[in-house]
Amino acid sequence: MTARSHMDTVVVKYGGSSLAGLDQIRAVARQVAGRHRAGQRIVVVVSARGDTTDDLLGLAAQLGVTGGDRELDQLLATGETASAATLSMALQQLDVPAVSLTGPQCGILGTGKHGAAIIVAVDTERVSAVLQSGHVVVTAGFQCINANGDTVTLGRGGSDTTAVAIAAELRVPLCEIYTDVLGVYTADPRIVGGARLLPSVDIGVMSEMSFAGAKVMHSRAVELAAMYGVRIRVAHASKPGGGTVIGSQNGEEMLEASTAVMAVVHDPDVARVTLRVRAQPLDVLQALARSSLPVDMADLREGSDGESAFQMTVRRSDTGAVRESLRETVDRGRGTLDVDASVGKLSVIGTGLLSRPEYAARMVSALATADIPARSITSSQSRISVTVPDSELVRAVGVLHDEFGLESTVGDTVNQV
Repeated sequence: MTARSHMDTVVVKYGGSSLAGLDQIRAVARQVAGRHRAGQRIVVVVSARGDTTDDLLGLAAQLGVTGGDRELDQLLATGETASAATLSMALQQLDVPAVSLTGPQCGILGTGKHGAAIIVAVDTERVSAVLQSGHVVVTAGFQCINANGDTVTLGRGGSDTTAVAIAAELRVPLCEIYTDVLGVYTADPRIVGGARLLPSVDIGVMSEMSFAGAKVMHSRAVELAAMYGVRIRVAHASKPGGGTVIGSQNGEEMLEASTAVMAVVHDPDVARVTLRVRAQPLDVLQALARSSLPVDMADLREGSDGESAFQMTVRRSDTGAVRESLRETVDRGRGTLDVDASVGKLSVIGTGLLSRPEYAARMVSALATADIPARSITSSQSRISVTVPDSELVRAVGVLHDEFGLESTVGDTVNQV
């Protein structure tokens, strides 16, 4: 990406729940109008309204299309495009000049397969011209244009990535993400009543949280922010002044943490894949990479008979694609591929975890005491993950949240809006 300085410009993103109905759209329009009248140049990135994406996916499924399809991307992109046009009209009703743009019109270029594209460049010439003319830019997130001129989508949460990419290209130091929670918590506040709001999170820690399953931020958005030095504020749409600031923290700030564990994250969209085959590890990994399928918690065991056992976790929603991508490897090596979709992934996130081996022991011990079996443990300096039965996943989050003392105390901000 090239970059031009727009230090007086702000980039804000509103999630679908913030735009679900006309009252919410008008409330967002009033917020944006107030900032515009205060002299700010504003780029607003929007998601599809409410359950629009799920409704469109359901419509496609009735026609036998479930993913990775050009026409499905064409359909899904209409959700964000409609949000952008609707918010732009609401702004115009407040006498605020506004222009809605699709991702391609905004100059967002991508590559990769349909439904899982990645942004490779942002040409902000048109955005800059619209801002210079005094208009608010309202752009559709989640979508971009590829080298063939087709619309491709970025996958769930892709509007976060759109917002961070635009902020990076415009050299805007802070990207504001408005959602339906107050910020980033020590656990999902919808399932842990005592979850505590974190006023700040190191961007490396947030990257691990996102990849491990935290839904508050898209993992690729966090990675992009880290690469280009963009800080992110995550806040509730009705309380834009608070929230959590995500950015690089210096060593002194990190040393002030009262505990190495900062959060417990769970991911129900997980399946454990076991592949037994006569094949090289490189063949397996390359097959998955060609299909843009991320894996986690990978383990390799080589047998004396030349057969290798590969075990890994993948997104449960990707299991069909995993089977297809490994079909040739399995057939050629006369192997077997088994999928266990009855597990969930549970992670503790923090700093220096490998230097504190007692944390992994405490994690497994606490789960065992609660009669929750843990398997497939992996660890790094910032994350320890295990798989547990999916029926126990929500309870396991609470067990570990209590074990590591992450609950709210008097004076903490809790999860109620």
